[in-house]
Amino acid sequence: MVATRPRHARKRKLSLAAVGLAPLLLAGGIVAVAGQKVTTHSVMLSAGSEVTLIGHGLGHGRGMGQWGAYGYAKKGWPAAQILRHYYGGTTAGKVDRPEISVRLTGKNSVNVHADAGMRVGGQTVAPGQAVSLSGTTATITNGCGGSVVRTVNAPWVEPINMAASRPPNEFLKYCGSNQAFRGALGFADGGVSNRLHIDDYVKGVIPKESMPQWADSGGAEALKAQAVAARTYALAAIAGGKKIDDTQNSQVYGGVAGEDPRTNRAADATAGQILLQGGKPAFTEFSASTGGYTAGGRFPAVRDDGDSVSPNRNWTATVSAGSIASAFGVGGLRALEVVEANGLGAENGRAVKVRAVGASRTVEVSGEDARTKLGLKSSWFSIKGQATKPKIVKPPTGPDGPAGGSLDLSNLSSLADQVIPGASQLLNVGTQALNGKYDQLGGVTGPLGEAIGVPNLTPDGKGLIQVFQRGLMLFSTQTGAHALAGGGLADYLARGGLPVLGFPATDRLR
Repeated sequence: MVATRPRHARKRKLSLAAVGLAPLLLAGGIVAVAGQKVTTHSVMLSAGSEVTLIGHGLGHGRGMGQWGAYGYAKKGWPAAQILRHYYGGTTAGKVDRPEISVRLTGKNSVNVHADAGMRVGGQTVAPGQAVSLSGTTATITNGCGGSVVRTVNAPWVEPINMAASRPPNEFLKYCGSNQAFRGALGFADGGVSNRLHIDDYVKGVIPKESMPQWADSGGAEALKAQAVAARTYALAAIAGGKKIDDTQNSQVYGGVAGEDPRTNRAADATAGQILLQGGKPAFTEFSASTGGYTAGGRFPAVRDDGDSVSPNRNWTATVSAGSIASAFGVGGLRALEVVEANGLGAENGRAVKVRAVGASRTVEVSGEDARTKLGLKSSWFSIKGQATKPKIVKPPTGPDGPAGGSLDLSNLSSLADQVIPGASQLLNVGTQALNGKYDQLGGVTGPLGEAIGVPNLTPDGKGLIQVFQRGLMLFSTQTGAHALAGGGLADYLARGGLPVLGFPATDRLR
């Protein structure tokens, strides 16, 4: 549900890194940092003709796991407890903006009728009459395709009552198909849109995003939790400037035809209920199956015992070496390795960073990027036969997590200060300086190439280091941000690197 910036974008911004005292690795070479020589380890996996991946879960794993919610509901958890478990740090709230607009991507016209009549441009349309829209002109006819009664200046056709949970005779129905919608229909956001109450909207969402039959087997509370999550997600997206449509780019929405009595009961039982984070609607992402642990992010990572009922809790995938090489664009595949993982759950948890080594180049991507490239069910996977254990980079953990506490990704700067006083200011100032220098040098098309990892504190805590495909950048408050590549980098390392020469005061690119 969340789009990421293309890796090939010309100006690639460097993100603020979590505190890490271990030096970063420069692929294919040796970096001298704080008196240590760190060499990239050869991947111990022999890829051969096929690679077997051992995985868990389905989807991104952030926020609520839908199968897990069902599992907890079967154990007797009420919806409120399910929501508290997955969305740590949120509080219960009420909708203060009840009406939303949903773009109907499969519609290009509005020609409707309603058994109880309608309203258009402030005028009443009698039962038996129909309305068609052309731009902002509404034409009222005697029945669908009948003689013209009058025209009205109006961009919307509304039911006789725009309130939520109105009876079926008030639904607007398309002439011909009789496809019904709650609320109003008209032209907005570049196409046909459905303007309706948020509680009516979620009635058309829950059956498309969840499984109504769960209500028949002890899962009614899971559907209530889904109603709250879907309602909150839509409002958070709108607050962030996103336009809502009826596809998975927002949430799948099917109008009245997509509704089910069991999920309608869940929507009605939770009418107006949302979750708040920082006083605003929380961005309540959800996915099918967490595999046994949520991924963390906006909400603390927590163990998901409810997911034991999921058919996708455990899976394997076999991918050919040729497919991997093509997906990563590395030439003939020599090795594939999970370099970093979050350490939560079996097989070291979700892949955080994945490295593919090929005949032409080495590529490192995030676990989510690898999931997309390889068409996997989730980013929680390990590579069968990998000899080296990945570096563990734990996300925030909730009260059920191994850390026994609750951390927030938005609080990284405060965490930095707990380790090295003043680190938060250094991270902020240094990251901005590195961003500026990287853009000045041409970004991904410049002498440094693509970033490998993220900016990190140097072990002495006096500056930042950022590693790239063809070089690195260093920053300190005394010298600013400067880049090293080619012969300049080789000379810098040969003469002792950072421990001997300190932070460079100029760029060294030749």
